This record gives sequence, C-alpha cells and structure tokens, in this order.
Amino acid sequence: MAKTDFASIDAYLATLPEAARAVLEEVRAVLTKAIPGAEEAISYQIPTLRLGGKNVLHFAAWKAHYALYPASARVVAELGEALAPYDVSKGTIKLPYTLVPRALLAKVAKVRAAEHRESVASAGKVRGVAKATDAGKAEGPKKPTTAKKPVTKQRARRG
Repeated sequence: MAKTDFASIDAYLATLPEAARAVLEEVRAVLTKAIPGAEEAISYQIPTLRLGGKNVLHFAAWKAHYALYPASARVVAELGEALAPYDVSKGTIKLPYTLVPRALLAKVAKVRAAEHRESVASAGKVRGVAKATDAGKAEGPKKPTTAKKPVTKQRARRG
C-alpha cells in the first residue's frame, strides 16, 4: 500500500490484498449503514465517514489488523465490556482480520455519531446560553459607530 494520495475509499480499498479488502468492504458497509447520511471521504490518508463536513469515524487496514479511530473516552466507557477482547489504546480499536463483529462496529459508529451531533448542538451555545439568533430573536439594526481619529505625528508623540 505505497500510494498515499487516494481520491476515494474505493481507490484506498483497491490497493489492499484481497483478504483485507473483503474485510474492509464489510466494515465499510456496516459503518455507513449505522451512520445514515454519512459522507465518505479520505482524511489522514485513510477512509473516513463525515457528518456535516466533520470527521466522525476513520477505519484503516494494517499488516496484521484493521482499526477504527477515534476510540473516544465515551466509546470506551459505553462499550467497555464489548471492547474487552480487542486491543484498545490511544484512541484506537484494533481488530483481527479474522473477525468482523458487525453489532459492535455499528455501536461504535452510533456512539461516535451521537458524540458528533451533541458537539454540533453545543457549539451553537455560548457558556450554556443559547445565542440570540438560536433563541428565535431577530437581530436588530446595527448601531452606527463613530470613526476614530487618525493617528497623527503630533498625537503619536503625546502617547
């Protein structure tokens, strides 16, 4: 897998050995079904699912395993027991090519999508208070501002 400028997930998968490709195609199908409306993209040179243009979940093939990213604290907390048989570290879930735990993959995708939606919802709030436009208040006309006096040599010397 020497090429690193993939134009699509299909281009990425085409570079994989047949066995790894078959597994990642199945993983891709499970993840895209679990996140309705997700857009496929390549980000960090690996397959990525996005919602609203923001990365939600990545998956990638490696020599001895495939992996999902990120394994956020919430994913690990909510799916801890189900993730126990797998190598989970530093935001990564590593799985062997011999196994595609469809239900677990779908749960990971759904938790990440929920995290994303909550993040987007909270981004519209400032310190716990909804912005005026979000609360249905129309923005009024802007108040005129007075022009500032230009700095002259004499004004600059005074401080």
